[in-house]
Amino acid sequence: MFIYTKPNLIRFLVGAICLLLLLNFLWTSDSDGASNTSLSKLSIRRVHKYAHIHIPKNNKNDSGSDREGNTNILPAAPLAPVAKERELHSNRNSSSPTTRTVIATANATSISQDLNQAHNYFPNDYANSTQKPEMSLTPNCTDPDPRDGGPITPNTTLESLDIIEAELGPLLRPGGAYQPTDCVAQHHVAIIVPFRDRYAHLSVFLRNIHPFLMKQRIAYRIFIIEQTNGKPFNRAAMMNIGYLEALKLYQWDCFIFHDVDLIPLDDRNLYNCPRQPRHMSVAIDSLNFKLPYRSIFGGVSAMTRQHFQAVNGFSNSFFGWGGEDDDMSNRLKHANLFISRYPINIARYTMLKHLKEKANPKRYENLQNGIGKIEMDGINSIKYEIYSIKEFPTFTWYLAELKNSERKS
Repeated sequence: MFIYTKPNLIRFLVGAICLLLLLNFLWTSDSDGASNTSLSKLSIRRVHKYAHIHIPKNNKNDSGSDREGNTNILPAAPLAPVAKERELHSNRNSSSPTTRTVIATANATSISQDLNQAHNYFPNDYANSTQKPEMSLTPNCTDPDPRDGGPITPNTTLESLDIIEAELGPLLRPGGAYQPTDCVAQHHVAIIVPFRDRYAHLSVFLRNIHPFLMKQRIAYRIFIIEQTNGKPFNRAAMMNIGYLEALKLYQWDCFIFHDVDLIPLDDRNLYNCPRQPRHMSVAIDSLNFKLPYRSIFGGVSAMTRQHFQAVNGFSNSFFGWGGEDDDMSNRLKHANLFISRYPINIARYTMLKHLKEKANPKRYENLQNGIGKIEMDGINSIKYEIYSIKEFPTFTWYLAELKNSERKS
């Protein structure tokens, strides 16, 4: 029998509050925690349920076509709509629930059959063509006139991704994809962003990079490649994974590998496809807008698909901060490629504030031995698992676990 005393009443109220909080937590967890239009620091953790995605067997032939002869050439084709986190790569030919490890190869450029059924934003004759769309009444896009551009002031006000998505979502296709409507884009660019824990930076980055890129009249899509916890952050490996996964959507002309904490400061800094590998972030405010050394290739860099294949991508051996960009610089030199740059008054960036990362104690040793490992350490040797793929209004997100171990060089 319940006795109405003050202590009992307090206990009852506390218990009721705890019960309501528990029910609210269970409800938000079950409902995915984030709709298609929200991804805060809390909700991005909620979607990390590590629901294994089974990598399907390759249903493509060497030409990139499926068994029926269809070829998907949709520039910046989005993933199929995702109301909740779902397995986009179901292994139809296997009854085993075991997650399969992806062992990438240097020519892994086939388009996933699941993603081949994505939204078709072009007429069928374009979608089934082996050529880029040529619209008779629509001119080809041209690069912006540099006389119309110049220094820009980024918006570094911290806002939730809900607000950023409300601003930019109507201008984009699902998954952070964009293509100009008044002309045919001549550059199809995958923006690859290696990521871990920089939630505030991601919001600022997206708010600035989308308007910046839209002005350039290129077709692009932003890929956020997040590494699971358990190992030190391997930025280079995440970029390798981003490259391989992006090619399953479309044969991109070029790739921009972009740190999430760097924001461009001049709209004449074009994110198009370079003839030679291009170091984009030449002058950074935190480095007094000076190039630290001639061979640097870090921060933001651009390479064509051919460049990246020629050097076997990045090394997978650099766990922790530092070394992987200098190793790439060595790879480019070894492949008889040289680093190009825009003028220092154009290739300017601001770096968002962050704590200094723990340095990789083996970076110098790995650098010294790097040239001898090019053929065996890169996109042809990376092993990883994709746990989740999710499409958001302003980006496409992959959660990846790296299976390569730290090498004892």
